[in-house]
Amino acid sequence: MKRHTFLAALTSVAVLSFAAGAAAQSADDYPNRPIRIIVPQAAGSGVDLQARVLAQKMGELWGHQGVVENRPGANAIIGMEAGARATPDGYTLIYAPVSSLTTNQFIYKKLPYDALRDFAPITQTTANPLGAVASPASGIKSIKDIVERAKANPGQINYGSFGIGNMTHLMGVLLSLGADIKMTHVPYRGQTPAITDVLGGTIPLAFTTTAGVTDLVASGKLNLLATFGQERDEQFPNTPTPYEAGYKNVIVVGWSGLLAPAGTPPQIIGKLHGGMARALAMPDVKDAILKQGSKAVSSKSPEDFARYIKAESEKFHPVIKAAGLEGSQ
Repeated sequence: MKRHTFLAALTSVAVLSFAAGAAAQSADDYPNRPIRIIVPQAAGSGVDLQARVLAQKMGELWGHQGVVENRPGANAIIGMEAGARATPDGYTLIYAPVSSLTTNQFIYKKLPYDALRDFAPITQTTANPLGAVASPASGIKSIKDIVERAKANPGQINYGSFGIGNMTHLMGVLLSLGADIKMTHVPYRGQTPAITDVLGGTIPLAFTTTAGVTDLVASGKLNLLATFGQERDEQFPNTPTPYEAGYKNVIVVGWSGLLAPAGTPPQIIGKLHGGMARALAMPDVKDAILKQGSKAVSSKSPEDFARYIKAESEKFHPVIKAAGLEGSQ
């Protein structure tokens, strides 16, 4: 080997060894100052309240509390872009809702961030159960009833959602694809107006969060037709899932997760994952998140969370195409 080539190779090895050593050292004393957590939604939203629970717990775990910074706007795009461009040193994290990582990339013609490339996943943090409800007057009591009516009257069954492109909209599209039926989507600006119209008989059914209708179901004012996880929801053990009815791909769960900018040292990602796994298993954290209508969950590893994000993205891409939403914004 020529002398200058050998020296160049030796220098490269030295640089890499130094970088690895520096990363390990930075992880050893991490964190040594407060951690900024960007929340791409407004203060007081469900995602914001979840992030604040975990931010407070960081102080108990490491002596340096997380500081939530709300960066709402453009369906979470503004906050996600800020997170993607942050310095990857472990002192800026992103608390992301499901749509910002799975569906935005297909609905918007151009995003200022790449959901799979620009972030280092740490862990899923919550799962938000979703379901379908109908008014008792509609006579619809199950997913089977929806499918039978829709097959008998294609396009004549209306369903409400929280808005175009929302997970509650895509639930209806996914069920239509899985059961080979046609329904008509009626978008609303949020949960309250959609459920109000179901109660009033304007529309027969809606897709919704289960947390937002628990009392109405308990009082008999609404029929809970199904919950959309792969397994039955523990809060509604007598309510079946579309999966049980044979629609194996009709699984929809809302969720949130914690990420860092891409390039954050793996040792720091590992430390964050371990700390968050401990926090999410604590009774006070689980109770606080449950009060907001969600369940505290954690991924087995950062790699497991990355695979989950990719799988969810691949699942919803054809659904967005079927809904005519690809590149619509």
